[in-house]
Amino acid sequence: MSFLLRKPPNVNLKSLATLLRFATTIAAKPFPDDPTAAYYDELASAAAGSGDFHVLGDVLNKRIQDGFLNTKRTFNFITHSNFSPTLLDDIVKTLSQLNQGVTRRNALDCLVTRLCRLRRADDAVRVIESMAHGGICAPSACTFYPVLSFLTREKSFEHARRVVDLMAELGVGLDLMAHNIFLMAYCFAGDLDAAAGVLRRMEEEGVAADTRTFDALVLGACKAGKVEGALVVLRRMLDDGVPMLYSTHMYIIGTLLRMKCYEHAMKYVRIFLGKDTLLDAELLGCLASKLVNLNRHKEAMSILVQMKQRRVPMGYKLHDFYEKNVGNEMEQKIDGGV
Repeated sequence: MSFLLRKPPNVNLKSLATLLRFATTIAAKPFPDDPTAAYYDELASAAAGSGDFHVLGDVLNKRIQDGFLNTKRTFNFITHSNFSPTLLDDIVKTLSQLNQGVTRRNALDCLVTRLCRLRRADDAVRVIESMAHGGICAPSACTFYPVLSFLTREKSFEHARRVVDLMAELGVGLDLMAHNIFLMAYCFAGDLDAAAGVLRRMEEEGVAADTRTFDALVLGACKAGKVEGALVVLRRMLDDGVPMLYSTHMYIIGTLLRMKCYEHAMKYVRIFLGKDTLLDAELLGCLASKLVNLNRHKEAMSILVQMKQRRVPMGYKLHDFYEKNVGNEMEQKIDGGV
């Protein structure tokens, strides 16, 4: 096993021997020849739980050497109940002593993500600052994604903009993903003026729009009840060859149904049928479910008949609804449906 036969860079054999003893003690079984990311997550949790941050550092180093990036579960040992400034300081110190490069950066990014999941965005920012100002690990825009996502979802836009100012101080600019985070949040909140400001900034910086940018614009138009505007954006996507997310379709379908434009919703779905089996199932199934919930049973049955004809799978509830209504007089009156 390579773990025992060669010395990895920047990690001494003594520390690896400690890690091996720790792994066999905690897991009550030999260190596996083919460890997994989940196995390393368990080791990280056990090391932190025992207060052995030296071993935690060994685990975080070796997992990268074995080709396993940290996961969203790596720092799950940090919880609401055990969080303390002392614990966080110990973890930051451990990260500062990891191998430089991807090992240190990936651990930092995952720690920031965990802190934001715990709704501790300010602590996450302090961790980033301490690692950056000490020259220990320069953050990237990716490092700030969880912070920006959390703050904008909470509609703490002023706080989020202060984080952007900090990013600038650290020499980190907003990339496409970061712009999209703000754009989606503004569109979801219905603040189209602020969304337009994001688009102007993207244009000034030469940042090209992508699928998620258009997805946000469609959402913004639908939130404002401007389904015609959403369709204009959609046409631009089709003309530019930009692939659509499922959510983009759902925004438009949902808006048409809220406007009681049932026939238009069915016509919209018809445009995209037959090109992608998974998309067919998503569009038809979603529309049928919404129509059933709206008690538009005739329209729902017309879609379910089409799903049967196209051999598009339907969920249990839709299948049950179809079986209960397939013999009804309703079905005989359907004239082709979708």
